[in-house]
Amino acid sequence: MPEGHVIHRLATGLTTRFGGEEVSVVSPQGRFATEASLLDGSVLTDAEAWGKHLFVHFTAGTVHIHLGLIGTLQFEPLAAPRGQVRLRIADDTVAADLRGPQRCALVTPVEEDAAVAKLGVDPLRVVGGGTPAGELNARKLESALAKTRRSSKPVGALLMDQALYAGVGSIYRTEVLFRLGIDPTRPGKSLTTAELDDIWSDMVDLMTYGEVAGRIDTVRPEHTPEAMGRPPRKDDHGGEVYVYRRAGLPCLVCGTPVETGEMAGRKIYWCPVCQRG
Repeated sequence: MPEGHVIHRLATGLTTRFGGEEVSVVSPQGRFATEASLLDGSVLTDAEAWGKHLFVHFTAGTVHIHLGLIGTLQFEPLAAPRGQVRLRIADDTVAADLRGPQRCALVTPVEEDAAVAKLGVDPLRVVGGGTPAGELNARKLESALAKTRRSSKPVGALLMDQALYAGVGSIYRTEVLFRLGIDPTRPGKSLTTAELDDIWSDMVDLMTYGEVAGRIDTVRPEHTPEAMGRPPRKDDHGGEVYVYRRAGLPCLVCGTPVETGEMAGRKIYWCPVCQRG
């Protein structure tokens, strides 16, 4: 499932490409045909992300998209649709084709607000700053940290809770905990204020880089392939990581074999030496 930085990049791409334009909106697959006909020919004003949820705003309505495990949204030169395209947004030269989403629905402003209300703080959105959205995110951050401090659940599971930390996925939660030397099985209530602040700060930094670069890189300069004289990582997700999907391989810091298990329904990885309980 794409993590939050991917959805924010898609929102930026839609706004940059189509913002302020009258666009064609169709459903080649047919499952979104009625809704698409209501939007077709209207202006795409902008798109924004909250966590893993994408909201595409048109003058005629808003489309709420969640890609889920297999969904994709790809920008391609305008041509005949390939495969099962649920939704196509296009101008004279470029099409944004949505395939296999978990959710694609036409929603009202009230329904959009209700969907956002269920989500936690987004590391890629401004916290505070005097805007309504920034102040909302600030309240969500305060709530997420408070609930984490009171919880007996493992921190590795809490970071995957989208009602607490929206947009954080398995890669980021795994890597941030390694970088800070925190055992993922530690209860949230065992974390100090400084540790929680460090988790939040590192999450913001790593995800911000991911949004800009379009890939997940979590290793520090001294642990890059060039610095260590090792081969680059080969993985569909791209980027250099410390422990994610490296079960049984030596830790890049201490050499101990990386361990793996399941937490919050997803694989998690850790170093038993660098992340002592």
